[in-house]
Amino acid sequence: MQIERRDQVVVITMERTENRFNPEHLDELEGALDEIGAMDGRPAAVLTGEDKFFSNGLDLEWMGTVDPADAKAMVERTMRLFARVLTSPFGVVAAINGHCFAAGAMLALACDARVMREDRGFFSLPEVDINMVFLPGMSALVAGRLSPIAAHEAMLTGGRFSGPEAAALGIVDEVAPADGVVDAAVERAGRLAGKDPDTVAGIKRGLYSDVVEKLNLPIEI
Repeated sequence: MQIERRDQVVVITMERTENRFNPEHLDELEGALDEIGAMDGRPAAVLTGEDKFFSNGLDLEWMGTVDPADAKAMVERTMRLFARVLTSPFGVVAAINGHCFAAGAMLALACDARVMREDRGFFSLPEVDINMVFLPGMSALVAGRLSPIAAHEAMLTGGRFSGPEAAALGIVDEVAPADGVVDAAVERAGRLAGKDPDTVAGIKRGLYSDVVEKLNLPIEI
């Protein structure tokens, strides 16, 4: 995990190849959020990956090697991370540098805004094609951050949307060339910097209290 401050914006770069959610990756993400929250100057944040992946979601391989109770705890922790990002006291913008799938796509949706690479990489919620029903918190998050048409299309088709296609559906806010995705996200995040943290968090909790409640529900897997 790399953390770089650019004036009023802090860029978090995930460096675990596909950036799948497992305890070690969650430790890094939670630690980065803690670090930014403690910084002076009320910075906003940009979250991105490297090369061709933003995040490919839950670490299913890891989950298959551990006790089911540990796998369940990790998924619940991932849902709590989404709730934390969704109601963060500072702005968070996703710079989607590459593939953004499943729970990785949900992390991007939990951010305040999304900038996606225009030429390569897909945004996808493929659960329908792997015979997985969305957890209540997942459904609430997607429905809470996308229009009904976009949520229905993404969840029921499992489609792989390019940057321009995702922008047309309102899944992402803008697209940018590969070498400009982070810069565009930093510019957008700068508009969210310098705000009072308590006020920001309070507004977000008011907007998304129902989503957060469902993200914090115990799950069955």
